[in-house]
This record gives sequence, structure tokens and C-alpha cells, in this order.
Amino acid sequence: MESTPLPPPDRLRAQIAIFTGIRTVQNTGYRMVYPFLPVIARGLGVELMAVTQAVSARSLLGFLAPLLGSVADVWGRRAAMLIGLGLFAAGMALIVVWPTLPALFAGLILGAAGKGVFDPGMQAFVGDRVPYERRGTALAITEMSWSAAFLFGVPAAGWLIARSDWRAPFPWLAALGIVAALVIGRLIPADAPSSCDARPSLVGSLRTVIMHPVAVGALAVALGISTANEVVNVVFGAWIEGAFRLQVAALGAASAVIGLSELGGEGLVAALVDRVGKRRAVAAGIALNAGACLLLPFMGFSLTGALAGLFLFYLTFEFSVVASVPLLSELVPGARATMMAGYGAAFSLGRALGAWVGPLLFAGGMQANGMAGAILDGLALAMLLLVVQQE
Repeated sequence: MESTPLPPPDRLRAQIAIFTGIRTVQNTGYRMVYPFLPVIARGLGVELMAVTQAVSARSLLGFLAPLLGSVADVWGRRAAMLIGLGLFAAGMALIVVWPTLPALFAGLILGAAGKGVFDPGMQAFVGDRVPYERRGTALAITEMSWSAAFLFGVPAAGWLIARSDWRAPFPWLAALGIVAALVIGRLIPADAPSSCDARPSLVGSLRTVIMHPVAVGALAVALGISTANEVVNVVFGAWIEGAFRLQVAALGAASAVIGLSELGGEGLVAALVDRVGKRRAVAAGIALNAGACLLLPFMGFSLTGALAGLFLFYLTFEFSVVASVPLLSELVPGARATMMAGYGAAFSLGRALGAWVGPLLFAGGMQANGMAGAILDGLALAMLLLVVQQE
């Protein structure tokens, strides 16, 4: 990509605010499916397993993240964001006009593909324009869209569903996706390479990342912390239900705790990561998350203790994840979007591995899951300290 002059601070702040709002919409579309799976299944007249297969198919798309994210390195950041929003809006609209199980499959996959193209393009756009010493705060603000979706977007979707049916949020999401594309097209400058010779190839961008030892090490760190999180994430509901026999109330409280802890982790990164250093912040977050993994099983003496343990676990995990985004954004500047997309792929693989191993470990109790999470965090921390030494 061509070197880009730094925009005025006011314009940059406005762009980051726009990106955060757009990602809140996309993340709402991504997250709202989970709590409303039974409602969607009843609305479609199918078994719950059929709808969960659609969600699983969407998750598998994460393995294609490097291919999707490379669009921004090949065609430009704005083009990638527009393509991503177009795919997202098309997926949501398809579910509206054809409310069937096949359309749900296709719509969720299109929506996830749109997110897979938009996010690396947006992160690369910010990386191009925000100096590294201030980039942690900028990217952490955009990551607040995850907790905003959980705290505001998903409840809004539930409000719409309660007053209509399971399809009610999708027209709004499609319309907001179209509006977002119009805003991006008007307010975000084009940034395509000036000539075909300057345009990187898809294969070249992938090769650049794969042949970069530090980049590969960083992807291994992402794989480790993602797997560590998921081996606990997939069983905490069963742990709380089994311990307190308060499934609805306890899980509802746990959902609120997770949303607040994510917001806290993102806010701490915005406030601290540029001051203490990206690599040091990631290392601290991973170490604290390992401690939270070990502590969590012993905090189940009461519902309050269990929720406090979950808050600490998700707070430290979110801090690690968000702090790692600006760190990775500077490892391979020539293939920045591809690198960020590879990060997404590593996380998807980690979640898949954790979802497979977590229930097997849970046969030995929550202590087994906590110990596994701490060990995986320890391996990720060792990789970070030994291999990912660029700051």
C-alpha cells in the first residue's frame, strides 16, 4: 500500500467512532444468534440441532480468514470495507426475504464473510494512519464494539423479537449495513495502490506472513490463548447449573458479568496499553488469565464467588486479546490485513480445539478445565516471550 499522510485528529477520531458503531452492528448480528437459537428453531419449525449446525458452519468460515482478509492488501482498505458491508447486508436481507433454514445457513455465512473482510480492512486502515505508539488506544476503542453488542445490540434484538418474531432484527441489520456502506463510501478515502505493479498478490501476502517467524509465533500465541479460553467457556454454564441449580437466573447473571468484564478489559487496554507497551501488556494479561484459570474452580463456593471468578477470567482474557491486536498490526506492515486475518483464523482454530477438548476435560470436574487453561496460557506466554520479541 502507498504511504498515507496522517489525517487531522478530529477526522481520525470521527473515523474510529464510525468504525466502532459499524462493528457494533456486525457483532450484534454475530452474537445475537446464540441466546435466541431456540426461538429461531421454533420459528423455522426445525430441531435445535439444525440451527446449531448453521452456527457451526459459520464458525468454520474462520479458517478462511486469511483469504478473506487479504482483500484489503490486494484491493485497498476502503474497497475491503465496502465489500464486507455488502456481504453482511446481503446475508441479513436474504434471511428476511427467504426465512427458511437454507437461507439461514447462507445468510449467517455471508454475514460472517462480510465481517471477515471488513474487520482486517478496518484494522489495517487504522494501522496505516495511527502511529504505533498511539495505536493501542485507537484499536481498543473499536474492539469495544464486542461488549457494546452484548450489552446493547443483543437486548435490542430481543426486544424486537418479543414484539414480533425471530425475523424482526434482520431487516434492521440489513438496513444498517447498507447505511454503513454509504457512510464508508462517502467519508473514508480510497487507498488502492497507484499501479498494478504496486498491487500485492493474494499468494504473495500469505507467503509474507507464513515466512515471517515472529508473525508465526504471534499466531501461535493467539491459538494458545483462544484454546485456553474456550476450554473454560464451553463448560462454565454447565458448571454453574450443576453447582447452584439456578440455570436461568445464574446464566442470566453470568451473561451480564461477561459483557461488563469485556467492556472493562477493552477499557483497560485503551487506557494502559500504549503507556506500558503492547508486548508487556499482552504478557501481563496472559499471566493473569492463567491465574484466573487456576483460581476459578475454587471460587464456586457461592454464586457470587463463581460470578466474581468469571469476571476475572473474562476480564483478563479480553485484555490479552485486545492488547494483542495493535501488537500484531505492526509485525508485518507490508501484509497488515493478511496478518490480522491470520490472527482471526488462529482464534477460530483455537475455539474449535477448545470446544472439542473442553467437554472431555469436564468429566474430571472444573479443576481439570482450569488446569488445562492455565497450561495453554503458559505455553502461549512462553512463545510470546521467546519468539515475539519485536515491539
